[in-house]
Amino acid sequence: MTKWILSRPETLTEIEQLRLKTVLANCPELDAPTGHVRSFAHMLTERQGERLPQWLDAVRQDDLPSLHTLAAGIDRDRDAVIAGLTLPWNSGVVEGHANRIKMLKRQMFGRAGFALLRKRVLLAP
Repeated sequence: MTKWILSRPETLTEIEQLRLKTVLANCPELDAPTGHVRSFAHMLTERQGERLPQWLDAVRQDDLPSLHTLAAGIDRDRDAVIAGLTLPWNSGVVEGHANRIKMLKRQMFGRAGFALLRKRVLLAP
């Protein structure tokens, strides 16, 4: 069922759409979280970070403690989140290199010193 809520409605099969409608009809308390999740996903995929303040206000108006926690976390670094939802740049390449170096360090823990780690990092393909 979570897949249905997190998916774009147009990507669901006809049977999945009917099942989702049935679930939402029998469990109206899922309407608000479903709407908020889809709205956030739309902001993310369409790069509409300027809509974030309105989304946060809408989340706070509903009685959804777990989404309130998410909203509070987003508020702590609102400018960065808006930039992440708006700008086309990301730090994926840098994060990939950092993860690769951490993996090498974990593999070598207790086996070799810094000199070998340095060579593996610099000479790795």
